[in-house]
Amino acid sequence: MNDARSIFVQVLRYTAVLALVIAVVGGGAGYLAAGTDGLYSALLGTALAVLFAGITAASMLVAIRFELAAFFGIVMGAWLLKLVIFIVLLVLVRDQPFVDDVVLFLSLVVSIIGTLAIDALVVVRGRLSHVSDASLPPAPRD
Repeated sequence: MNDARSIFVQVLRYTAVLALVIAVVGGGAGYLAAGTDGLYSALLGTALAVLFAGITAASMLVAIRFELAAFFGIVMGAWLLKLVIFIVLLVLVRDQPFVDDVVLFLSLVVSIIGTLAIDALVVVRGRLSHVSDASLPPAPRD
């Protein structure tokens, strides 16, 4: 990996694999613990965490094309969008009969920790230089 774009694409790939693993394992554990309500809650928690990780990576992929002020504006806008989505979704599913609070919480926690671990692992292994997309001017001719 030699540029920031490839790092964020790799984050998205690993996050998709993590989502499948957590959906299968968490969904199965949720089903065993609370029946179909547990299955739905585990899938919902996994989907929320993956959605938020995807918004983060996608905002970075878009933001790296712009100057620094626009970069931070896009990243902060994505963060605010995630906050609003999270609050709205929690209000919407709070009193739904198919939600098991414990399974939803555990699924969210495991998914969030997993996506944070993926972010850290991919960035550390990415070997991105401090100036990844810079090009030097040609050497002067005497």
